[in-house]
Amino acid sequence: MSQPQTGHALLEVQDLATHFATRAGVVKAVDGVSFKVDRGEVLGLVGESGSGKTITGFSLIGLLELPGRIVGGSVRFDGRELVGLAPAALRALRGRAISMVFQDPMATLNPVLTVGAQMLLALRAHERIGTAQARERAAAALGKVGIPDPTARLDAYPHQFSGGMRQRVAIAIALLHRPALIIADEPTTALDVSIQAQILVEMKSLVAESGTAMIWISHDLATVSSLSDRIAVMYAGRIVESGKTAAVLRSPRHPYTRGLLDSLPARAVPGQELAQIPGTTPSLLRLPPGCAFASRCANAQADCLAAQPPVTAIDGRTYRCFHALQPELAS
Repeated sequence: MSQPQTGHALLEVQDLATHFATRAGVVKAVDGVSFKVDRGEVLGLVGESGSGKTITGFSLIGLLELPGRIVGGSVRFDGRELVGLAPAALRALRGRAISMVFQDPMATLNPVLTVGAQMLLALRAHERIGTAQARERAAAALGKVGIPDPTARLDAYPHQFSGGMRQRVAIAIALLHRPALIIADEPTTALDVSIQAQILVEMKSLVAESGTAMIWISHDLATVSSLSDRIAVMYAGRIVESGKTAAVLRSPRHPYTRGLLDSLPARAVPGQELAQIPGTTPSLLRLPPGCAFASRCANAQADCLAAQPPVTAIDGRTYRCFHALQPELAS
């Protein structure tokens, strides 16, 4: 891996657009997304299912499958443009400089190979390394993610691990080459709540220890709030609000962010129904000319229906809303 450059963010995404051409029309899964991730920073990318979070993650490292393709924008990693990069060059980056942890660990793990064999293959894909040293590295990685007796577990198969342990193995594989950036796509969603909490604590510790940057993709605002330094809220393929996590959660400016916060179970009054955002996300095949959230928004007015709101940037915050919520005073 080349020496990191300085003077710019580790990852700079500008006006990224990823579309899927279908028989029914063009699906604008990602539509003009921009954000930055600094070295050692955790960015939470949050939104409902279908908001474009996962496609954004896949777009960053060239894991799109046809008919999906990037139709515009820029993705610069450590100063290097990734959009249009040759597949071989992208493969050289994936797993070494940039790693991805998937929601389903079996998307990473091969059921017919031992965990140790798979970790050795991952190491040798990017390094010339002997078997003894590779096993030592692999066992150390398993130990870091909380797997007991890691040397012995190298000889176990994925089906011999619980769901939580398989996800820990997938995280260990992502950490093998000490990547500069990890993209984690809802890696704890299918796990028991107590296991989720353990993995979150371990990931936060590993990121702090290694200085690795991370994009944590999730529909769960509570999870993102406990892990991320900054947050970007996606809706219908666009980022509608972003900023430091504490500031966004304390005083959201976009009505959609406020709706997500109000629907958290922790904010519910015992005995009362959970708050819900009315309506459904619009079809990405037929996005309205105005704000995509207007049909679900209590603040919507005529201008919201006519045109997309521009991005407003102030005090390190950005939001897309003609009628933004007023800042709330910290208590």
